[in-house]
Amino acid sequence: MADTTSGAAPAGGAEPTHAAARVRPGRTPERAPNPPAPGRAPAHSPGGLTAAQGTAMYVGAVLGTGVITLPALAADTAGPASLVAWAALVLVSVPLAATFAALGARHPDSGGVSTYARLAFGERAATVVGWCFFLAIPPGAAAAALFGGAYVSAAVGGGTATTTATAAGLMAAVTAANAAGLRVTGRLQLALAVLLVVLLVTAVLMSLPHARTDHLRPFAPHGWTAVAPAAALLVWSFAGWEAITHLAGEFRRPASDLPRATGAAVALVGVLYLSVAFAVVAVLGPAAADSDAPLGDLMARGLGGPARPLAAGAALLLTLGVMNVYYAGAAKLGAALGRDGALPAKLARGSEAGEVPRRSLAVLSALSFAALAAVTLTDTGTKPLVLLTTGSFTTVYAVGVAAAFRLLPRGSAGRKAAVPALVAVAALLVASGPYLLWPLSVTAAAWLYTRRRRPATGAGSSAHG
Repeated sequence: MADTTSGAAPAGGAEPTHAAARVRPGRTPERAPNPPAPGRAPAHSPGGLTAAQGTAMYVGAVLGTGVITLPALAADTAGPASLVAWAALVLVSVPLAATFAALGARHPDSGGVSTYARLAFGERAATVVGWCFFLAIPPGAAAAALFGGAYVSAAVGGGTATTTATAAGLMAAVTAANAAGLRVTGRLQLALAVLLVVLLVTAVLMSLPHARTDHLRPFAPHGWTAVAPAAALLVWSFAGWEAITHLAGEFRRPASDLPRATGAAVALVGVLYLSVAFAVVAVLGPAAADSDAPLGDLMARGLGGPARPLAAGAALLLTLGVMNVYYAGAAKLGAALGRDGALPAKLARGSEAGEVPRRSLAVLSALSFAALAAVTLTDTGTKPLVLLTTGSFTTVYAVGVAAAFRLLPRGSAGRKAAVPALVAVAALLVASGPYLLWPLSVTAAAWLYTRRRRPATGAGSSAHG
């Protein structure tokens, strides 16, 4: 997740306060900070982020829990041809990240995609984005917890029972920490992102001497059509390019520093992902499709059996950090949506800064445990959870890219980047297949809910009263 969030949703490097700001798209104009006027791109801002710091936070937002398991899931779906899906997602990231960087530089507001949706399409579009974020977290959290649990079972044994018990324990721990008002600090989140990078580099470098070219044959054992569903899975690993837009106003020089940070992050993330994907396929071979802990298996090949507990510990720390950010942000989002009439007013408590949104957190946690129970009882694995989450992320991307055509000047680099970005997002929406029904249902429900509530409460009516 990285991202997302998610997976996304992707996380790791952002301050929790910013994570909360990231997923508060449901705010009404009366309560939201005034977004910058269209066309205003400040050369300087009161923020202190440099391009280098922004690059680190970008990498932390995009590199998430997906990379510790998705290389194996993609290999199971498309075989060695999954490398084509990875390469395609790296290429897609270039115009997508450039588009969001241009939007962030021109409209540096903490609302991120919700601000762009509001400026381009109105309040209901911003609420839809909020719902898509909020309801992407439960399946994403369950998947992330299962990813971490798989590394524990690979290290200590116990199979599905250990994986599920660990996942439930992770979810309970993160829920309890957020209910108590505890937060993982931004420095620790950044340290966890660095830990992930070290884990990836170590696993690749130590395992590459064991790579075999015959593991790349046949290259497309499931046919070339399998590349599209593999790409739909991998959106989880690339979700997060929109995350830095919520911090655009914190850069010293948004107009110049944000594009620089974006370019450096795209290059670094692309190299890391392609290296890990190649190592998984070339070193593990057909066994990659059956691996629940591919990085642990890579490290075991390079360092021996004792590497698995090390990989398990790193995976647990990473999963806890990522889940903490998303639970904290999504719980605040639910409270904000309740406050502004986009969700039941009972969820509004805890929406203000410094308050703990326990009711929203309870709903979020209950939905996450329900998602975990559903895949456990049906024995469907994490793949459906990942696809439900990435379908929501892709929908948010579609809204953001569409907004770029209204908000960015004609002939600008960002507007030009939005053209291939829109084509890429459309292809990802198609690749999502039936799992696109989830974000479409969420979109329809959010639209109908706001339409029903607004006449009764009025825009901006809240639970404060």
